[in-house]
Amino acid sequence: MKIGLIDVDGHHFPNLALMKISAYHKRQGDTVEWVSFWDRYDRVYCSKVFTYTPDVMTHIQAPEIIRGGTGYNFTNTLFCDGEIPDYALYPMYREAYGFLTRGCVHHCPWCIVPHKEGKIRPYCDIDTVLQGRKRAILLDNNVLASDFGLEQIEKIVELKCRVDFTQGLDARLVTDDVAKLLAKVKWIEVIRFALDTELQIKPLLTALEKLNRYGIPNRKIFVFALLRELNDSYDRINFLKQLGVRPFAQPYMWYDRKPEVPQWQFDMARYTNRMAILKSIDFKDYRPRRGFKCAEYFKNEKYQTI
Repeated sequence: MKIGLIDVDGHHFPNLALMKISAYHKRQGDTVEWVSFWDRYDRVYCSKVFTYTPDVMTHIQAPEIIRGGTGYNFTNTLFCDGEIPDYALYPMYREAYGFLTRGCVHHCPWCIVPHKEGKIRPYCDIDTVLQGRKRAILLDNNVLASDFGLEQIEKIVELKCRVDFTQGLDARLVTDDVAKLLAKVKWIEVIRFALDTELQIKPLLTALEKLNRYGIPNRKIFVFALLRELNDSYDRINFLKQLGVRPFAQPYMWYDRKPEVPQWQFDMARYTNRMAILKSIDFKDYRPRRGFKCAEYFKNEKYQTI
Protein backbone atom coordinates (compact mmCIF):
# COMPACT_ATOMS: atom_id res chain seq x y z
CA MET A 1 0.00 0.00 0.00
CA LYS A 2 0.98 3.59 -0.56
CA ILE A 3 0.27 5.53 2.65
CA GLY A 4 0.05 9.31 2.87
CA LEU A 5 0.29 11.34 6.09
CA ILE A 6 -0.97 14.85 6.86
CA ASP A 7 0.10 16.68 10.02
CA VAL A 8 -2.80 19.14 10.02
CA ASP A 9 -1.28 21.31 12.76
CA GLY A 10 1.95 21.68 10.77
CA HIS A 11 5.46 20.48 11.46
CA HIS A 12 6.19 22.77 14.41
CA PHE A 13 6.18 19.81 16.83
CA PRO A 14 6.47 16.08 16.01
CA ASN A 15 3.12 14.33 15.72
CA LEU A 16 3.59 11.19 17.80
CA ALA A 17 0.50 9.45 16.41
CA LEU A 18 1.67 9.82 12.81
CA MET A 19 5.14 8.61 13.80
CA LYS A 20 3.60 5.42 15.22
CA ILE A 21 1.32 4.96 12.20
CA SER A 22 4.33 5.31 9.92
CA ALA A 23 6.28 2.72 11.90
CA TYR A 24 3.35 0.30 11.76
CA HIS A 25 2.90 0.53 7.99
CA LYS A 26 6.60 0.36 7.24
CA ARG A 27 6.72 -2.84 9.28
CA GLN A 28 3.92 -4.18 7.05
CA GLY A 29 6.04 -3.42 3.97
CA ASP A 30 4.01 -0.38 2.91
CA THR A 31 5.52 2.85 1.61
CA VAL A 32 4.86 5.92 3.75
CA GLU A 33 5.34 9.61 2.92
CA TRP A 34 3.96 13.05 3.61
CA VAL A 35 1.04 13.68 1.29
CA SER A 36 1.69 15.36 -2.01
CA PHE A 37 -1.64 16.64 -3.30
CA TRP A 38 -0.50 15.79 -6.84
CA ASP A 39 -0.22 12.08 -6.02
CA ARG A 40 -2.66 9.24 -5.35
CA TYR A 41 -2.60 7.06 -2.23
CA ASP A 42 -4.30 3.89 -1.04
CA ARG A 43 -4.91 5.42 2.36
CA VAL A 44 -4.31 8.82 3.94
CA TYR A 45 -4.15 9.60 7.66
CA CYS A 46 -4.92 13.15 8.83
CA SER A 47 -3.94 13.89 12.43
CA LYS A 48 -4.98 17.06 14.24
CA VAL A 49 -4.21 17.92 17.87
CA PHE A 50 -5.92 21.30 18.27
CA THR A 51 -9.62 21.92 17.60
CA TYR A 52 -8.91 25.46 16.38
CA THR A 53 -6.49 24.35 13.63
CA PRO A 54 -8.19 24.74 10.21
CA ASP A 55 -8.85 21.41 8.52
CA VAL A 56 -7.20 20.40 5.25
CA MET A 57 -9.40 21.82 2.50
CA THR A 58 -7.33 20.67 -0.49
CA HIS A 59 -8.68 17.62 -2.36
CA ILE A 60 -6.98 14.41 -1.18
CA GLN A 61 -6.58 11.69 -3.82
CA ALA A 62 -7.28 8.53 -1.82
CA PRO A 63 -10.23 6.11 -1.54
CA GLU A 64 -9.75 5.91 2.23
CA ILE A 65 -9.12 8.93 4.46
CA ILE A 66 -8.80 8.44 8.21
CA ARG A 67 -8.99 11.49 10.46
CA GLY A 68 -7.93 11.23 14.08
CA GLY A 69 -6.61 13.13 17.06
CA THR A 70 -8.12 15.39 19.70
CA GLY A 71 -8.68 18.09 17.09
CA TYR A 72 -11.28 15.85 15.45
CA ASN A 73 -12.60 13.67 18.27
CA PHE A 74 -11.07 13.23 21.72
CA THR A 75 -12.65 9.78 22.19
CA ASN A 76 -10.84 8.07 19.31
CA THR A 77 -7.92 5.74 19.98
CA LEU A 78 -4.76 4.93 18.04
CA PHE A 79 -4.84 1.40 16.61
CA CYS A 80 -1.03 1.05 16.74
CA ASP A 81 -0.30 2.80 20.03
CA GLY A 82 2.36 0.27 21.01
CA GLU A 83 4.60 0.98 18.02
CA ILE A 84 8.03 2.59 18.39
CA PRO A 85 7.79 6.02 16.67
CA ASP A 86 9.32 6.48 13.24
CA TYR A 87 11.73 9.37 13.73
CA ALA A 88 12.55 9.44 10.03
CA LEU A 89 9.42 11.57 9.58
CA TYR A 90 10.99 14.45 11.49
CA PRO A 91 14.75 14.35 10.82
CA MET A 92 15.06 17.96 12.00
CA TYR A 93 14.34 16.91 15.61
CA ARG A 94 17.09 15.11 17.55
CA GLU A 95 15.22 14.41 20.79
CA ALA A 96 13.10 11.38 21.59
CA TYR A 97 9.38 12.00 22.16
CA GLY A 98 6.91 10.07 24.27
CA PHE A 99 5.01 9.44 27.49
CA LEU A 100 6.09 7.68 30.67
CA THR A 101 2.58 7.87 32.14
CA ARG A 102 -0.88 8.65 30.80
CA GLY A 103 -3.79 10.30 32.56
CA CYS A 104 -4.07 12.54 35.60
CA VAL A 105 -5.40 12.48 39.17
CA HIS A 106 -7.09 15.88 38.89
CA HIS A 107 -10.26 16.95 37.08
CA CYS A 108 -9.58 20.57 36.19
CA PRO A 109 -12.68 21.90 34.36
CA TRP A 110 -10.61 23.42 31.55
CA CYS A 111 -8.52 20.29 30.85
CA ILE A 112 -9.23 17.54 28.33
CA VAL A 113 -6.93 14.93 29.91
CA PRO A 114 -9.44 13.40 32.39
CA HIS A 115 -11.95 12.96 29.54
CA LYS A 116 -9.44 11.59 27.04
CA GLU A 117 -7.02 9.54 29.17
CA GLY A 118 -8.74 8.90 32.49
CA LYS A 119 -6.89 8.06 35.69
CA ILE A 120 -3.11 8.12 35.79
CA ARG A 121 -1.33 4.87 34.91
CA PRO A 122 2.11 3.59 33.84
CA TYR A 123 2.68 3.73 30.10
CA CYS A 124 6.29 3.36 28.96
CA ASP A 125 9.84 2.96 30.28
CA ILE A 126 12.29 5.79 29.62
CA ASP A 127 14.65 3.38 27.83
CA THR A 128 11.89 2.56 25.35
CA VAL A 129 11.20 6.25 24.79
CA LEU A 130 14.86 7.15 24.32
CA GLN A 131 15.71 4.44 21.76
CA GLY A 132 19.39 5.19 22.35
CA ARG A 133 19.02 8.97 22.24
CA LYS A 134 20.38 11.24 24.96
CA ARG A 135 17.55 13.78 25.15
CA ALA A 136 13.80 13.28 25.57
CA ILE A 137 10.75 15.51 25.29
CA LEU A 138 8.24 13.92 27.67
CA LEU A 139 4.54 14.66 27.29
CA ASP A 140 3.22 13.35 30.62
CA ASN A 141 0.36 15.32 32.12
CA ASN A 142 1.12 14.63 35.80
CA VAL A 143 4.15 12.39 36.15
CA LEU A 144 4.70 13.29 39.83
CA ALA A 145 1.31 11.78 40.74
CA SER A 146 2.52 8.30 39.81
CA ASP A 147 4.89 6.05 41.77
CA PHE A 148 5.93 4.61 38.43
CA GLY A 149 6.58 8.14 37.16
CA LEU A 150 8.81 8.93 40.14
CA GLU A 151 10.70 5.67 39.57
CA GLN A 152 11.22 6.71 35.95
CA ILE A 153 12.60 10.10 37.03
CA GLU A 154 15.07 8.24 39.28
CA LYS A 155 16.06 6.20 36.23
CA ILE A 156 16.45 9.40 34.19
CA VAL A 157 18.93 10.61 36.81
CA GLU A 158 20.84 7.32 36.58
CA LEU A 159 20.93 7.44 32.77
CA LYS A 160 22.16 11.07 32.84
CA CYS A 161 19.95 11.92 29.87
CA ARG A 162 18.46 15.38 29.44
CA VAL A 163 14.68 15.78 29.58
CA ASP A 164 11.86 18.28 29.40
CA PHE A 165 8.36 17.59 30.72
CA THR A 166 6.64 19.94 28.31
CA GLN A 167 3.17 19.75 29.90
CA GLY A 168 4.51 20.87 33.26
CA LEU A 169 4.86 19.36 36.72
CA ASP A 170 2.34 19.60 39.56
CA ALA A 171 3.68 22.01 42.19
CA ARG A 172 1.26 20.55 44.75
CA LEU A 173 3.19 17.27 44.63
CA VAL A 174 6.69 18.69 45.12
CA THR A 175 7.69 17.34 48.53
CA ASP A 176 11.16 17.79 49.93
CA ASP A 177 12.20 14.40 48.53
CA VAL A 178 10.72 15.19 45.12
CA ALA A 179 12.51 18.56 45.02
CA LYS A 180 15.78 16.84 45.86
CA LEU A 181 15.17 14.35 43.04
CA LEU A 182 14.24 17.03 40.50
CA ALA A 183 17.42 18.93 41.35
CA LYS A 184 19.44 15.91 40.17
CA VAL A 185 17.78 15.79 36.74
CA LYS A 186 19.62 17.18 33.72
CA TRP A 187 16.99 19.51 32.28
CA ILE A 188 17.10 20.47 28.62
CA GLU A 189 16.36 24.08 29.52
CA VAL A 190 13.77 24.73 32.27
CA ILE A 191 11.46 23.03 34.76
CA ARG A 192 7.83 23.70 33.89
CA PHE A 193 4.88 24.27 36.23
CA ALA A 194 1.42 25.80 35.90
CA LEU A 195 -0.38 28.62 37.68
CA ASP A 196 -3.92 28.49 36.31
CA THR A 197 -5.79 29.71 39.40
CA GLU A 198 -5.13 31.82 42.47
CA LEU A 199 -5.37 28.64 44.59
CA GLN A 200 -2.16 27.35 42.99
CA ILE A 201 -0.07 30.31 44.16
CA LYS A 202 0.78 28.93 47.61
CA PRO A 203 1.76 25.41 46.34
CA LEU A 204 3.91 27.00 43.65
CA LEU A 205 5.69 29.21 46.18
CA THR A 206 6.32 26.22 48.43
CA ALA A 207 7.66 24.17 45.50
CA LEU A 208 9.99 26.99 44.42
CA GLU A 209 11.34 27.39 47.97
CA LYS A 210 12.19 23.69 48.08
CA LEU A 211 13.79 23.73 44.65
CA ASN A 212 15.80 26.84 45.60
CA ARG A 213 17.05 24.94 48.64
CA TYR A 214 18.50 22.25 46.35
CA GLY A 215 20.10 24.63 43.89
CA ILE A 216 17.35 25.31 41.31
CA PRO A 217 16.94 29.11 40.96
CA ASN A 218 13.70 30.79 39.88
CA ARG A 219 15.25 31.78 36.54
CA LYS A 220 15.26 28.05 35.64
CA ILE A 221 11.48 27.87 36.18
CA PHE A 222 8.90 28.22 33.41
CA VAL A 223 5.22 28.64 34.38
CA PHE A 224 2.12 28.24 32.22
CA ALA A 225 -0.72 30.63 33.09
CA LEU A 226 -4.20 30.03 31.69
CA LEU A 227 -6.09 33.27 31.05
CA ARG A 228 -9.73 33.13 32.10
CA GLU A 229 -10.77 36.11 34.28
CA LEU A 230 -9.17 39.49 33.65
CA ASN A 231 -8.25 40.69 37.14
CA ASP A 232 -7.16 37.26 38.36
CA SER A 233 -5.03 36.74 35.23
CA TYR A 234 -3.45 40.17 35.64
CA ASP A 235 -2.58 39.44 39.28
CA ARG A 236 -1.07 36.03 38.49
CA ILE A 237 1.08 37.38 35.66
CA ASN A 238 2.40 40.17 37.90
CA PHE A 239 3.05 37.66 40.67
CA LEU A 240 5.17 35.51 38.34
CA LYS A 241 6.93 38.60 37.02
CA GLN A 242 7.92 39.63 40.55
CA LEU A 243 9.12 36.11 41.35
CA GLY A 244 11.58 36.24 38.49
CA VAL A 245 10.23 33.15 36.77
CA ARG A 246 9.38 32.98 33.09
CA PRO A 247 5.58 33.04 32.53
CA PHE A 248 3.77 31.84 29.43
CA ALA A 249 0.17 33.02 29.08
CA GLN A 250 -2.39 30.94 27.20
CA PRO A 251 -5.83 32.19 26.07
CA TYR A 252 -8.66 29.95 27.19
CA MET A 253 -9.84 27.77 24.28
CA TRP A 254 -12.15 24.91 25.29
CA TYR A 255 -11.67 21.78 23.19
CA ASP A 256 -15.27 20.87 22.29
CA ARG A 257 -16.53 24.27 21.15
CA LYS A 258 -15.22 27.45 19.61
CA PRO A 259 -15.94 30.31 22.01
CA GLU A 260 -15.12 33.83 21.03
CA VAL A 261 -11.84 34.42 22.82
CA PRO A 262 -11.86 37.94 24.34
CA GLN A 263 -9.38 40.33 22.78
CA TRP A 264 -7.86 41.07 26.20
CA GLN A 265 -6.64 37.46 26.38
CA PHE A 266 -4.78 37.75 23.09
CA ASP A 267 -3.32 41.09 24.19
CA MET A 268 -2.28 39.76 27.60
CA ALA A 269 -0.73 36.66 26.03
CA ARG A 270 1.25 38.79 23.57
CA TYR A 271 2.36 41.09 26.39
CA THR A 272 3.38 38.21 28.68
CA ASN A 273 5.09 35.98 26.14
CA ARG A 274 7.43 38.67 24.87
CA MET A 275 9.94 39.13 27.64
CA ALA A 276 11.17 42.50 26.41
CA ILE A 277 7.63 43.90 26.69
CA LEU A 278 6.85 42.13 29.98
CA LYS A 279 9.94 43.52 31.69
CA SER A 280 9.60 47.06 30.39
CA ILE A 281 5.99 47.99 31.09
CA ASP A 282 2.88 47.13 33.12
CA PHE A 283 0.05 45.48 31.20
CA LYS A 284 -2.33 48.36 31.94
CA ASP A 285 0.09 50.74 30.19
CA TYR A 286 0.62 48.40 27.25
CA ARG A 287 -0.62 49.70 23.88
CA PRO A 288 -1.17 46.73 21.53
CA ARG A 289 -2.90 48.94 18.96
CA ARG A 290 -2.64 52.60 18.07
CA GLY A 291 -4.87 54.74 20.24
CA PHE A 292 -5.65 51.96 22.73
CA LYS A 293 -4.23 51.31 26.20
CA CYS A 294 -5.00 48.03 28.01
CA ALA A 295 -6.13 49.95 31.09
CA GLU A 296 -9.42 50.36 29.18
CA TYR A 297 -10.19 46.68 29.72
CA PHE A 298 -10.37 47.18 33.47
CA LYS A 299 -12.96 49.95 33.12
CA ASN A 300 -15.48 47.83 31.24
CA GLU A 301 -17.46 45.17 33.12
CA LYS A 302 -17.90 42.94 30.08
CA TYR A 303 -14.16 42.11 30.22
CA GLN A 304 -14.17 41.01 33.84
CA THR A 305 -15.32 37.43 33.11
CA ILE A 306 -15.67 35.18 30.09
